[in-house]
Amino acid sequence: MRETTLDGANGPRAGGPGTLYLTATPIGNLADMTPRALAVLDGADLIAAEDTRRTLQLLNHFGLKGTLVRYDENNKDKEGPVLLEKLLAGQTIALVTDAGFPGISDPGEALARLAIDAGVPVVPVPGANACLTALVASGLPATPFFFGGFLPKTKKNRAAQLEAWKYLPATVVLYEAPHRVTQVLAELLAVWGDRPLAFGRELTKVHEEFWRGTVSGGLAYLEGHPPRGEFVLVIGQGTEAPPAADGPDEDPLDTVRRLVAEGMPKKEALRQVAKERKVSKRDLYNRLLKD
Repeated sequence: MRETTLDGANGPRAGGPGTLYLTATPIGNLADMTPRALAVLDGADLIAAEDTRRTLQLLNHFGLKGTLVRYDENNKDKEGPVLLEKLLAGQTIALVTDAGFPGISDPGEALARLAIDAGVPVVPVPGANACLTALVASGLPATPFFFGGFLPKTKKNRAAQLEAWKYLPATVVLYEAPHRVTQVLAELLAVWGDRPLAFGRELTKVHEEFWRGTVSGGLAYLEGHPPRGEFVLVIGQGTEAPPAADGPDEDPLDTVRRLVAEGMPKKEALRQVAKERKVSKRDLYNRLLKD
């Protein structure tokens, strides 16, 4: 590792593993790059980037050099163990995403988990984040809030996810692409009703925009203003009472789906439901595979 001082973070220990730095980068405005993040990028042995071309532009803008390697959703299973070997050998790696904080709706989560399980120090280097940027400017309650990231790509799976999250006792924050945002808002309206809505797009950039109103109002607005740029949707909490917890009449497979949608690992959900409902775990798993 080069001689740059990484203020506020522990460097590699002599004879021990290196450090994985989860390094936030700007979500639009380059002035949001922090001095600490610049020091980490300058001092790292390796920079693992979701898009090496975009990260190279960032490095060039700040006059930094660095060894770049691609680490993204398509190659994470292959590249993750390779990066872990380097960390265990004592190298320091700065992990960056396209924009914002790595590990939030991107493959950085998987590398962080690998490192933690292997006893490698994982150090967050905070900075810009689209979820929090939109939430604090939405005008909706920020406590509590639930971050759901991107909804599933297929309409069927989105419907199941929206149904599972319908009664969350919190403000909900979602990411959405411009080509799907109108369809997703229509599905939100159908499943959740006409709730308060705020959305932000092109956050921190020249054409940053915030819109506030209701889900139906947002749909009407987008009809006259074609969606452009990535959207962050902030949706108000529902007012209906949640349904009763799973009972004897609920299909055990539906219970598994609900628990997974709420964040429980699939294996744990299968084990728990099979035990509680006294059904075959293998049969449940085979049914789940047919979905």
